[in-house]
Amino acid sequence: MAIATQLEILDLRHFAARQMRSLLETEAHVWEQRLRWNYQNSTELLLQYLDSRILPGFVALDRGRVAGFTFCVYEGQKAVIGDAFAIASDPDEVLRITQTLLRHMLELLLNSPGTLRIESQLLLYDAGSIEAVFLEYGFQLHPRLFMEFHLPPTAGPFFSPTGTTLPHNLPTNIELCPWSPAYYQQAAELIHESYTNHIDALINDQYCSLHGSLRFLHNIVRFPGCGVFDATESWVLRDTRTSALVGMVLCSRVAPDVAHITQLCVAPPYRGASLGSFLLRHAIDHLSHSGFEAITLTVTEANHQAVRLYEDIGFFTRHRFDAMVLDKTQP
Repeated sequence: MAIATQLEILDLRHFAARQMRSLLETEAHVWEQRLRWNYQNSTELLLQYLDSRILPGFVALDRGRVAGFTFCVYEGQKAVIGDAFAIASDPDEVLRITQTLLRHMLELLLNSPGTLRIESQLLLYDAGSIEAVFLEYGFQLHPRLFMEFHLPPTAGPFFSPTGTTLPHNLPTNIELCPWSPAYYQQAAELIHESYTNHIDALINDQYCSLHGSLRFLHNIVRFPGCGVFDATESWVLRDTRTSALVGMVLCSRVAPDVAHITQLCVAPPYRGASLGSFLLRHAIDHLSHSGFEAITLTVTEANHQAVRLYEDIGFFTRHRFDAMVLDKTQP
């Protein structure tokens, strides 16, 4: 017979890293098992923030034992719920603890006058598994896919599962260049241009401005939330006539043998020339030569063109999760 939990919900800032380490290491193990993702760098960074006692959030205690936590970060008038994780012997109790934590977080954020937008993408939770809490508070949900590609053991001419050779040659005015910090500003401009009127701009409002795109690029290049950025596996396409960046693929390392594509985009005027396919093929060839065994990425399910591209190349859906958004400025 299961013993009912006796939860206390307390301020995360009352807890030091040493009190939270066991829970966070358990979560890191789940990331590795479910998504092939070594989450240890993110865990250590989060523990540093916990010891600074400045991270907003909540901890669930069950009879004095840490049973779960959630936290958020503020970006101006936006809050991002960065994580929610709980442990218990009964899966139903795990869900109940998680939902209780999320309700406390949402009550805090919705009653904060300066917070006009709330976003969250909790990758560990299957799509629909925690949607009730967010729907209760008026959020819009956007299903997303966590996709994976198994790299061939030896590099060579790459073929899609349908037997179609992926584009190998670029237009004469387009050149492929390795990533360089010198491209930082142009890369942010390319991201902003590529996501104008795009469904992903509804999910992540950083895409909606150049300043936000710079912040987004800074986060994936300088912080381990999307893995450790790998400049040697990241590439840009330049138009030699104008020196403008017209395409880009950025990769990070999420495990010793697994890469994650953090960004793939092509400028709108250059679409239709298979530049996205070229960048993916090149990334696959180069990562295979570098000893990686798999590539992962995330894509919004409603972005049908991108999903078809990845599936045609050989990516499969490993996991389906939700992106949650509430914009208080919208009726």
